[in-house]
Amino acid sequence: MATTQHTSLIRRIAGILLPAALLLTITGCSTVKDTFDFLPFVDNGEETAVNQNAAADLLAQGMEAYNTGNYYDALQAFNQILDQYPFSAQAVEAELRAADCHYYRGEYIEAKTLYQEFEERHPTNRNMAYVMFQIGMCDFKRTDRIDRDISGAQDAINDFSKLLRSFPGSPYTKEAKAHIAAAKEFLVNHEYFVAVFYVRTEKYKQAEHRLKYLLKMYPDSAIAPKAKSLLARLEAGNPPRWGLRRWMPDLHMPALKFWESDADKDLQTKTKTP
Repeated sequence: MATTQHTSLIRRIAGILLPAALLLTITGCSTVKDTFDFLPFVDNGEETAVNQNAAADLLAQGMEAYNTGNYYDALQAFNQILDQYPFSAQAVEAELRAADCHYYRGEYIEAKTLYQEFEERHPTNRNMAYVMFQIGMCDFKRTDRIDRDISGAQDAINDFSKLLRSFPGSPYTKEAKAHIAAAKEFLVNHEYFVAVFYVRTEKYKQAEHRLKYLLKMYPDSAIAPKAKSLLARLEAGNPPRWGLRRWMPDLHMPALKFWESDADKDLQTKTKTP
């Protein structure tokens, strides 16, 4: 929805500029400024100041709602800035906060789209490390269970790895690494889950192949001891035929492991937009 709004905004601006340019050639206006004075983003002195004040008021309203967790009203205010005052000094902040609103409303696909658009339009913005971290969080948050779509975990690993390459010393480094570790453990558990499924369906050769691959690629994973035990049963010709539930891995994302000291517990408070 937000992407459509931004696309329509560009089209509306183009729809204004093209007829205005045609009018200039027809009427022979004395100056270009005379022709474009009616546009909200042309510097008309007093009118521009009024627009800036209006945008500032909307941003203040949006931030007040945002800071109290009222993300719906906050989003309305930020989108109003983007629609009515797209070239104001407040527009960039409104773009980022609109993405944040979608994120905190649990609308991770919409939020990721807006964060990515922000990254493309403002690559040197001071909040870029935060934006890249949030892109990773959008993919991480949409990850559900190992017996369902696992693309979120795969994408999150790529997102956080990109952040670590681009900003290796950012305040988000430790948490990004923790999320990468959890996402990798999630994918390992998925591999093990598939192996157990093959055991349940008595496809033992396929199960052995999966388990050997898992142990070769992820020998230090938390599930490795259980995978070794199951593989040993299969290789001995004694596959478990009942009680398979106890062989099942946790279906959900593993817990994060990155609190090394009490000081680190303040990390999450630093991952809000600066």
